[in-house]
Amino acid sequence: MKHLTGLQQYAVVTANYWAFTLTDGALRMLVVFHFHQLGYSTLEIAFLFLFYEFFGIVTNLYGGWLGARFGLRLTLWAGTLMQVAALLMLIPVADDWPRWWSVAYVMVAQAISGIAKDLNKMSAKSAIKTVVPETPEDYSRGENQLFKWVAILTGSKNALKGVGFFLGGWLLTTIGFSAAVGAMAAGLFLSFLITLVLPGEIGRMKEKPAITALFSKSKGINVLSTARFFLFGARDVWFVVALPVFLQSVLGWKYWEAGGFMGLWVIGYGIIQASVPALRRSWGQSAPPGVSAVQFWSAVLTAIPALIAISLWREVGNPGIAVVVGLAAFGVVFAMNSSIHSYMVLAYTDAESVSLNVGFYYMANAAGRLLGTLLSGALFLVGGLQACLWCSALLVGLSWLVSLRLPVLARQQTGWCP
Repeated sequence: MKHLTGLQQYAVVTANYWAFTLTDGALRMLVVFHFHQLGYSTLEIAFLFLFYEFFGIVTNLYGGWLGARFGLRLTLWAGTLMQVAALLMLIPVADDWPRWWSVAYVMVAQAISGIAKDLNKMSAKSAIKTVVPETPEDYSRGENQLFKWVAILTGSKNALKGVGFFLGGWLLTTIGFSAAVGAMAAGLFLSFLITLVLPGEIGRMKEKPAITALFSKSKGINVLSTARFFLFGARDVWFVVALPVFLQSVLGWKYWEAGGFMGLWVIGYGIIQASVPALRRSWGQSAPPGVSAVQFWSAVLTAIPALIAISLWREVGNPGIAVVVGLAAFGVVFAMNSSIHSYMVLAYTDAESVSLNVGFYYMANAAGRLLGTLLSGALFLVGGLQACLWCSALLVGLSWLVSLRLPVLARQQTGWCP
């Protein structure tokens, strides 16, 4: 078989990641709206995602080690096929099942989906570092190319996740829950077939890493991972459960309207993420981002959820407008943060140990999502969307404080550049 070039490998990995992301976004909306429709509370819905997020933590930790030991192709295959299995598991879920059994069964299916999602994401993100050509003669050119490829993958993934949100709401309205998950399983299996052409050595370390290599020994990775934990907790504390329920139950939006709006938000968020390198060039930043960029955008983001919460508390104008406008601003700044974070984790590591460090980093990401998901369901019951927004501001502030301890990247100037 003809050996694939780095660009061809990147294209295959990205196509599979796109297909996976569509199903992941659609499944999220299907589960939230289907079980809210059945009368489940926001806390009960949050518990449906408990195993999804918890096993994401475990998967990222061990998945990076597996990728380094056996290659990223194996972890990519495993993630895709496990998501197909999780979708097929949900087909028989029925409205007349006892509530305890529905919750337990869906939690198990979501656990498999969580493992699948993070295996797939870790594999795709790590693969970029291995296929981007190194340029020792021109460090800045190589790092800018890495930043660009990471931004495109991450941004396009989130744009398609937004399409998945809309798809989930539309499928629930048109063909129902069971038929929707069955159709998605079939489509994802087709995307798995294209990955069969990938070479087996992608991401595999020459020396097999010991199990003790699971935890990063890099200060940069450890500090960035802690900042990522708080950053994604801040997003999910109001976005995952509280926001869709608020739109549907408080503002009276239909399921497809709420799903469509959240989908458009994630699409826009993804477009901004993919455009971050071009946006930085437009205001004169030609060098790849560094520590100061992480700190600047975290500080800016801290104010946004607090301002939305104040607007709702003081009842300034229409609450729907406050949430929509505030969410748009949050999406733009969060996209800047996330895109720069995704580049920085690869900049702090080398191609040989990339899957180990990326796995550790996204373990922290999954832990933050778990915290945010549980707080989203619990705080909404206690204090509504306002409580979730105040918690979001607090968590972003903690992310900024942690980022103050980031070490300067090797061979990068220390100048301030957002």
